[in-house]
Amino acid sequence: MALTKRQLIVVGSVGTILLVSLVVGVIVGVVAGRRKPTPLTLEQRASQLLANNPLIDGHNDWPWLIRENFQNKINDLDLHNMTQYPVKNSTPSHTDITRLRLGQVGGQFWSIYTDCNHQGKDATVSFMEQIDLMNRLLAKHPDVFQMAKTAEEIRQAFAAKRIASLYGVEGGQAIESSFAVLRLFYQLGVRYMTLTHNCNTPWADQNQIDRVNSTLIKNNGLTDFGRRIVTEMNRLGMLVDLSHVSKETMINVLNVTQSPVIFSHSSAYALCNHTRNVPDDVLELVKKNKGIVMVTFVPSFLVCDPSKPATIADVAAHINHIRKVAGVDSIGLGGDFDGINSTPKRLEDVSKFPKLIEYLLAQGNWTDDDIIKLIGGNLLRVLESNEQIAKELQKTVKPAEGLISYNDLQKYNLTECRNLNMYPTVDNSTFL
Repeated sequence: MALTKRQLIVVGSVGTILLVSLVVGVIVGVVAGRRKPTPLTLEQRASQLLANNPLIDGHNDWPWLIRENFQNKINDLDLHNMTQYPVKNSTPSHTDITRLRLGQVGGQFWSIYTDCNHQGKDATVSFMEQIDLMNRLLAKHPDVFQMAKTAEEIRQAFAAKRIASLYGVEGGQAIESSFAVLRLFYQLGVRYMTLTHNCNTPWADQNQIDRVNSTLIKNNGLTDFGRRIVTEMNRLGMLVDLSHVSKETMINVLNVTQSPVIFSHSSAYALCNHTRNVPDDVLELVKKNKGIVMVTFVPSFLVCDPSKPATIADVAAHINHIRKVAGVDSIGLGGDFDGINSTPKRLEDVSKFPKLIEYLLAQGNWTDDDIIKLIGGNLLRVLESNEQIAKELQKTVKPAEGLISYNDLQKYNLTECRNLNMYPTVDNSTFL
């Protein structure tokens, strides 16, 4: 049927409108496609990095706080909210499940620690109690925590949205100078040992030796037995942690170890000349060793002037200094939360880790890849390197045997509370 003139005009008008609409739509789509996406805020960028890459903190003393304040009783303890409980001689607890989640913590080395007064008495027992505590804590909340003993297990826990939990023995006094105890700790999941705390072991010097006018007994760094301890740790794949040791011990270890080392919670000596910090010449050795220094948030290690409160800027300054001297591959984070009575401003507890990442990103000289290395990438590399070297060493190196010299134990009055029936004579220097 032929269309009337009026109908033809209507059809033509509709067609024109549709064509114009199509053209306009295409133009708008092209322009919109060319428009740059809105850039992420620093907060969004930090959150995204932490969501996709595990932040692995090198040192948290939550187990010690629970021992000190609750005698390791956790059955009725609300681990989601620790701020409700008063604690001894400290600010409120820095750690609980709620704040760990807010801080986007992906992995944590839990400090297995008891103080030096146990050495030569019940040190191994007390450290075992702390391992038991952590085992029970993880079992109480399996939806939150997952035990990890390898780099791959950290990744698996992170993928499952659980906090990968590793154990670090803080203080060589835990093993009572026994290779057997060292190996048993490894079997129980311990993946680093700090060679000393703030007391010497009979085979390694602690940092306070380096203080001016120190009158402490000295080993002159690492003894021959201490070198054997380091070698056995390498063979096992247990990270050697040099936080707390003297400078000479640091250098001795770095000359002996076949595996990369860590400082689980130390900062830069050049910015604050505290003996717990790492001098620049040692940082150079750490770089060659391919190890890492995990920067701590302890105010007195960040700012040596007691009248000046520590801030997030001071933490960033120590991170940047270590990066400058040792390189971006040699840095990590080791907050020491719940092991300190005060914290830097804006880093009050474990929920504040993202604020530090935001602060570093704001400086403009930190790429996403740099941040990934800092928060956990470097630690994963060091752990994997220790694992691989251990596999190779175990093919040719036998487990360490023998006893520390009786005289070395006697030097530190560590013979009174031990049955030393394995020592056939008092003069047993040949047993090394």
